[in-house]
Amino acid sequence: MADRPQPSFVQSLIAGGAAGTSVDLLFFPIDTVKTRLQSPQGFVKAGGFRGIYKGVGSVVVGSSPGAAVFFATYDTLKRNLPVHGPLNHMIAASFGEVAACLVRVPTEVIKTRTQTSSYGAAGKSSWGAAKLVFANHGWGGLLPRIPFTSIQFPLYELFKVQLAKKLGHKTLPAYEAAACGSVAGGIAAALTTPLDVLKTRVMLDTRNGAHGPSPSLVNRFRTIYVTEGWKALFAGVVPRTLWISAGGAVFLGMYEFTMNNLLLQS
Repeated sequence: MADRPQPSFVQSLIAGGAAGTSVDLLFFPIDTVKTRLQSPQGFVKAGGFRGIYKGVGSVVVGSSPGAAVFFATYDTLKRNLPVHGPLNHMIAASFGEVAACLVRVPTEVIKTRTQTSSYGAAGKSSWGAAKLVFANHGWGGLLPRIPFTSIQFPLYELFKVQLAKKLGHKTLPAYEAAACGSVAGGIAAALTTPLDVLKTRVMLDTRNGAHGPSPSLVNRFRTIYVTEGWKALFAGVVPRTLWISAGGAVFLGMYEFTMNNLLLQS
């Protein structure tokens, strides 16, 4: 597959922002259902199917900048790292995810707690939850999201190359790249569901330092396994896999469409 013109830093920012906003707004209700399935309160007490757009305000604020920062970092490192192939994509995606988390994680904590009403009446809105998050936890809640991205993006790049060779294309159009993103995202989502459950539990933990230190990730993982069984570690795996498979198609398809048709040809 022939290389397309290399995007600039600003082009990566714009295309990433468009991709992040599109996928998060489109699939927000599915994410709400998945989050409530993983909540220790239980699906019904966490809200069931009521108010499935609760917390959408934080997504509007955080999705576009987070995705923009990710792709700007990913594309820049992919061009400049001294290694090539899957290792290049893995390293670039990992650093991109870390950079994006500085923007995304605070808004995701707010979104998760608003979706499940973890803050009660004081946190019914994104703004109300935001004030409580920063009052109690500051910039905490940053969990390792690297495993998912480290699986998804090497697979995505591999699938794009293999599909282009099979179809005899020099460059994949956006809809074919979207199919590669869908498959790669679904595989990564299914494999990393236990980590997503762990992340959700941490984000729903509303205790503060006055009640003692929060348990470590290992202890949280062990507690879930011992008290709720291994099935709890895969709670929400079906909606998560379906959501990220479809979301991967929209996210990466929109990125490729914006980049190929609106930016690199302008």
